[in-house]
Amino acid sequence: MINLLIIDDDKDICLVLSKFLAKHNYAVDVAYNGEQGLQWLRTKSYAVILCDYRLPDHTGVEMLRKIKVLQASAAVIIITGYSDVRTAVETFRFGASDYVTKPLYPDELLVTIEETIAKNSKRNVQETDVAEAKEKKQKSSHGEFIIGKSAQSQTVQKYIKLIAPSEMSAIINGETGTGKEFVALAIHQFSKRANNPFIAIDCGALPKELAGSELFGHTKGSFTGAISDKPGSFELANGGTVFLDEIGNLSYENQVKLLRVIQERRIKRIGATKDIAIDVRIIAATNENLTNAVREGKFREDLYHRVNEFKIELSPLRERKEDILTFADYFLEKANESLNKEVKGFSPQVIDQFYTYYWYGNLRELNNVIKRAVLLTTGDWIQSESLPQEILQVDLTEITTGGSDDAVGLLKSIAGSAERQAIIEVLEKVNYNKTKAAQLLKIDRKTLYNKLKLYSIRA
Repeated sequence: MINLLIIDDDKDICLVLSKFLAKHNYAVDVAYNGEQGLQWLRTKSYAVILCDYRLPDHTGVEMLRKIKVLQASAAVIIITGYSDVRTAVETFRFGASDYVTKPLYPDELLVTIEETIAKNSKRNVQETDVAEAKEKKQKSSHGEFIIGKSAQSQTVQKYIKLIAPSEMSAIINGETGTGKEFVALAIHQFSKRANNPFIAIDCGALPKELAGSELFGHTKGSFTGAISDKPGSFELANGGTVFLDEIGNLSYENQVKLLRVIQERRIKRIGATKDIAIDVRIIAATNENLTNAVREGKFREDLYHRVNEFKIELSPLRERKEDILTFADYFLEKANESLNKEVKGFSPQVIDQFYTYYWYGNLRELNNVIKRAVLLTTGDWIQSESLPQEILQVDLTEITTGGSDDAVGLLKSIAGSAERQAIIEVLEKVNYNKTKAAQLLKIDRKTLYNKLKLYSIRA
């Protein structure tokens, strides 16, 4: 049986989930506060940890940091309320694998747990068996690459094809959930290294005291707990690509070590006396401004220039609304496949709400919302009642907070949603005659066609 730990101060939730998961062959332990959870982690190994974001004695970020020290290989799923979604997506920087929102639906949670275990086992195998990791990564390197319709997405695609055949390092910059690892993998897939490993490292989840071992490996007996030799991620990726996600979170000490590896193309396991020659391509990602970090002395300037031979900027989903339906359809197909359902699409009202919502978690949040909606949908089309509250109740108070870019973006999205709905109503009124629709809307046909394309209206 798979060991699973629930850390939540709501005893009713713990009782319901523990009984449900036990029926699905999980060995479940329960803790009602952070300290109890940490005690369990010191005595027993877990594949998955469900941790409430708001505990009486610890925050979700504090728990993530401590969990990753005690059991670095465990997958952590954050439990959060609707009001904390934008905060919860930030926990990915600190090693969270996924998040679920209250109220919890056991069937939905079970799917999330199973998917998380599958993803986590693929990542953990990199640390235990070099040959197996190469085989798995080679198979995964032929995955599907989805291109959006927006000008920003087309530019990113052009950059991927330009840089992939080269050996240049790159930095991918973008908010949480914009698909930075997805783009890095695409660069790897189109490169000469495609048949070799692609190793992803979450620098934000690396505990300072274990980062050296995770990156460069260690020898048996080199420190307490080093019971056997272990290759690091750079060694496992030899001949392929290393993806350093959230590189800005690396400690200064590990930045120095990384710079040496890039310059000399050699690594040394902790406790070893000999260097190991490596051949890897480095792609880094960050959701912060590394130029500012360099100015503030938080990030080494020489390392920044080493990895920043080419930069790709990923725009947030709210700035490329033309892509929303493209990715929504893709996630719908994947959700139907994983949940064994046949939902055909989205109602016009749902599409309108997709355009109105701010998408704090970007593509990752869109994926989660659609997967949940598919699970809850009983008919052919996803309706509004299957969407979470944060989408149904857009927080209009954000508009009145005074001149921020976020407020302006939200206001534009609401105006765009109203315009889209007006166009749809006119088209329906004239039986989708575009000439008549343009006349009623008092715009020319070219403008109407541009609007149809902008709002992904299929007419």
